[in-house]
Amino acid sequence: MPLPPKPLPTPVRALLCDADGNLFPSEDPAFDASVAVTNRFLTRLGVDLQYDAATLRREALGRNFRALAGDLAREHGRHLDPTELDEQVDEEARVVTAHLASVLRPDAAVGDVLRGLADRVRLALVSSSALARLDACLQATALADLFPEADRFSAQDSLEVPTSKPDPAVYVLAARVLGVEPADALAVEDATAGVLSAVGAGIPVIGNLVFVPADERATRRAQLLDAGAHAVVDDWAGVHDLVTTSLTTPGDPR
Repeated sequence: MPLPPKPLPTPVRALLCDADGNLFPSEDPAFDASVAVTNRFLTRLGVDLQYDAATLRREALGRNFRALAGDLAREHGRHLDPTELDEQVDEEARVVTAHLASVLRPDAAVGDVLRGLADRVRLALVSSSALARLDACLQATALADLFPEADRFSAQDSLEVPTSKPDPAVYVLAARVLGVEPADALAVEDATAGVLSAVGAGIPVIGNLVFVPADERATRRAQLLDAGAHAVVDDWAGVHDLVTTSLTTPGDPR
């Protein structure tokens, strides 16, 4: 049964943006690079399973490599030494970050909307990905100036105990550091895990399909709504319209 969506804040005081698949089309190239590391990891665990990039994307969407590796070890009844896990996470991060830095490019349709909104609402980045990877992607897509380092939150690097969406911890941290009540913030997410993370932190969410393949959009739209998204839009222009409406709609006094 779908979760009841949280109402949009009026006005939005902070726009909390997921990164991969939302600010830039990093998911497909990330899995293209990650699949070799993942398969080597499975071989080291003695697991007779190998992924192709498309299957890995379907299985892992919304989770970082640390969470995926832990889940795979548990699913196959294998012990995963914490030191070995850290080594695998570091290797995957190096490989994927280098690849993303070389293939991502600026997207004016994303950048123009964000720059227009930045004058009216505080922007922050909330992701499961590592900070080094996020920085490389932001630099490659010319968005780094919109998300200062102090306003970037990583479930892998910013928390005392690393985690991944759908754990709400990274959104709880972001709201606390930004000094905004969860109900006054708005998250923008493209994956179910991200919507669940924001909703779990008490933050209303807009689903964004901007980089979702056309043949997956109907299914993803339903999944995001079921997870508790207030609405699902096709691109950043749709996000802009909803945020602008919230900024011009009188809200309850607080």
